[in-house]
This record gives sequence, structure tokens and C-alpha cells, in this order.
Amino acid sequence: MSSSWLVAGLEEGPAPVQPRRWLALAVLCVSLLIVSLDTTILNIALPDIVRQLHASETQLQWVVDVYACVFAGLLLVAGSVGDRIGRKRLFCGGLVIFGAASAASAFSSDLTWLDLSRSLMGVGAACIMPATLSIISDIFRDDQTRARAIGIWSGTTGLGVAIGPIAGGWLLVHYWWGSIFLINVPFSVLGILGALWLVPESKDPQRRPIDWLGAVSSAAGLTLLVWSIINVSVNGWGAFSSWGAASIAVVILGGFIAWERHTTFPLLVIEPFGDRRFSMAMLGGALSIFSLMSALFLLTQYLQFSLGYSPLATGVRILPIAVVLGVAALSSSQLDKWFGTKVVITAGMLIVAGGLWQLTTVTVTSGYSHALAGMMLLGAGAGFIIAPATSSVMAALPRERAGVGSGINSSAQEVGGALGVAVIGTALSSRYRAEMAPLLVGHAVPLAAKNAILGSLGGALTVAHMAGGAMGKALALAARLAFVEGMDLALAVGAIVLAVSAVVVAVALPARAKKRAQPKGQGQ
Repeated sequence: MSSSWLVAGLEEGPAPVQPRRWLALAVLCVSLLIVSLDTTILNIALPDIVRQLHASETQLQWVVDVYACVFAGLLLVAGSVGDRIGRKRLFCGGLVIFGAASAASAFSSDLTWLDLSRSLMGVGAACIMPATLSIISDIFRDDQTRARAIGIWSGTTGLGVAIGPIAGGWLLVHYWWGSIFLINVPFSVLGILGALWLVPESKDPQRRPIDWLGAVSSAAGLTLLVWSIINVSVNGWGAFSSWGAASIAVVILGGFIAWERHTTFPLLVIEPFGDRRFSMAMLGGALSIFSLMSALFLLTQYLQFSLGYSPLATGVRILPIAVVLGVAALSSSQLDKWFGTKVVITAGMLIVAGGLWQLTTVTVTSGYSHALAGMMLLGAGAGFIIAPATSSVMAALPRERAGVGSGINSSAQEVGGALGVAVIGTALSSRYRAEMAPLLVGHAVPLAAKNAILGSLGGALTVAHMAGGAMGKALALAARLAFVEGMDLALAVGAIVLAVSAVVVAVALPARAKKRAQPKGQGQ
């Protein structure tokens, strides 16, 4: 490869057009696919984890969210490190960590080991994702081609999130549940080899010191906030472990923001948030992932536990979300060009809200076809949002700070996903417990069985199977009804949040980006 391409990120002015940048994009997107896929592939294995590792609904939320928490908490510092040491180097290092941690997750024998190895996977993912987007911003210099490349990148992100369940379902049919992690290892190796051959190196020419205080405080505050929300479903807001942890998290995050506003080399660049195109687009992107992650967390359990589908059958029935999302993401760049970012993102958020609201009408007996329309609306709306939102965020920062920009963007989306599972999962768990607890009053239920019943629908179904007879059937039906009641409430909360936020975005987001001058000789 030419040396001019390798140092393109260090130059001002025209960048030589290289055909291999599209091959580099393919390497980046395939590697990104396994990272985004891993945010949801675990959902399909949740019933197996309930049965084999005896996890409660709260523990399931944390198994899913610990990856997203570490991922989101380290994205900002990872983007900054990539700008400093080189984005290609960060990308390859992230793949090494991600592959090794995936192998460790595959052979977890208990929930503690699984949580620890999933945390390490989050470290690797935090290195990979911002590096991919900042490299794309560097090698695709003109606005039109960059928008097309980011559209492909965004479609890959959404596609990975949505095809996770079907990939996991196929693996669970043929192998044990740990195979959903082991599949990452060969792709990590291929990603490293492809990057060494095709991906150029780039970095910020100004060597800025890394804000380690900001990194620690942001990660600690975010993790504690998510933990406090999840804890509400068990102990309620009245417990110190809930409101106390949330209060401490808010203080830490407030201190983080105050520090970032005054430090010379901040981890989080505050100034772009004053640009409504930056902040409102980021809000739209974060809420799209909020909705997608929370809905998939609920739907994969509903399809298996309530409707009785196998893991593979469940994955197949989730697939329409992936198909519609991919098509919408690829077409969103053109729609953005025709109608403007405000219209596309607002419409996408309203479509997502409509999908979530339609899903609130499902029942234990309504069947898959009733839920399909809501699922397709969810996928279409999310697909319309992600690419225009990402392009708006990245356009607000200079190219030499692309790592920081991609870190901020990716962090917002991961925070959205983590909070989605935490908030929506907590609403589900609270309603489920409120429905089930009165039914156990006056019955001599062993403590272990009671904890299993109140802990999750999967636990209740296990106890019902062991009890057998009319009592077992009654318990199973009651648990399924309680779960669907909780799911409907949780999805209604999500729909309201999206609808209100869509109004805010419609009012505050500028209609179109400001035109920027293109360097002469910049090719397509």
C-alpha cells in the first residue's frame, strides 16, 4: 500500500483515492459484526443459562448488561488512546482481547466467571468499535462517500444486533450454550490478519495526554447507575442499595462532567454538545439502540418461554427485524439527502415508538403473527435512525479527533442499550414479581422454589414442570400471564419515551447539515 494512504490521517488536503479502502471497510465491518452481534446473541441462550446456571431475571439482566457497561464505560478512553497510539494498533489489540475473552466465556462454569469474562469482552469491544468508525472517517474523506460508508457501517451494527438471536439459535441446536462465544475466536483471528494487510494506520498528529481520571470516573459512574436500576426489581427504590447507589452514581457522573469542562485535555469533548445537530442526533441514535436492545431482551424470552419455540425457531422469527433494519439503514443515507436529517430521524423514532406500542398488545395466546408487525416497525425505525445520526455526530468534529468522536457516538449508543435492558428489564421484573407474589401467599412453597418462581419466568416454569399435574399447569399459566403483563408494561414505557423524545428532536434538530467545502481533487 502507498505510504501516502498510510499517513492520510496526518495530512491536510486531498487524500488519494484507493480502491482498497472498500476492502478495508469490509474487514472493519466483519469485525464490527461480531462485536455488535455479541450484544444480543446471548439473549437466545438466556433460557439455557436459567436452567444450567440457575440465574434469576435480575442476574440475567446483569449478564447481558455487564458487557454493555464495560463496553460503554471504556469507549471514550479507547477512542482517545486510538487517536494517540494509532487506530489500527488499537483495533488489532481489541480483537486479541475480544477473542481471548470469548474463549473464556465459552467455558464459564458459573455466573461469576461468566460476568468476569463478559466484562473482558467489553474491554476488547471498546477498543474495536471506535477504531472502526474513526478509520472509516479517515479513509473516506469526501462527505458523500463517507456517508455511504457510514451507512454500511451502521447497517452492519444493526444487522449484528438483530441476527444475534438466529446465529445463537443455530449454535444452540448443534452445540452447547458456550458455542455462542467460541464462534468469535476465528473471526477475531481473520480480522487481525485482514487489518494487517488492508487497513491503514492513522492517529492524531497532536500527542494529547490521556485523561485517566475521566476514564475511571465515567466507567464507575455508569456501571453503578446501571446496577442501581437493575437492583430496583429486587429491593425496590426504598432500599439504600438502590437509591443510595443511584445517588452516588449521579454524583460521580456529575463530577466527571465538571472535570471534563475544566481539564486541558478532556476525555469527553463538551463543546460539540452545544451543537444541536450533534446532541439531538446522538439522542436519536442512543434511543434507537435503547429500544432495539430492550425489545430483543424481552422478545427472545417471550418467544421461547411463552410461545414455546426452540432457540433456532426463535432466532428465525427474530430475523425479520434484521432484514428490515438492514434495508432501512442502507436506504437512510439517500432519504437523508432527500428530506433532511430532522425528518428521517424523527420519522424513525416515531416508527420505533409505534412498533413498541403494537408489541404491548401481545398476549400469551396471541401468537407470533400478532407480534410480527411491531417487530418489523421496530427494525425499520431503528434502521432509519442509526446512519444519519452517526453521520451528524462525526461531522461535528475535525478528522484528527475522529477517535474521540466515534468514542462519544458509540458510547452513547452502548449506554442506550445498557439502560434499555436495565430500565425495561426492571419494569418487567417489578410487574412480574407483583403479579406472582400474592399467588404464593398461603402455600407451603420451599424457599428455593419460591425464589426460583419470583426470580424469572424460566425458574417458575422449571418448578411447574417438577410439580406436575394440575398445580404445575396452573403455576406455568400464571407465570406466563405475569411475564406478558410485565412485558407489555415495559414496552409501553419504551414507546412513551420514544414518542416524547421524537417531539424533542423534531423541535431541536436542524433540518440539514451545513455545507462544508470539499478539497479540490477529492474523489468519490
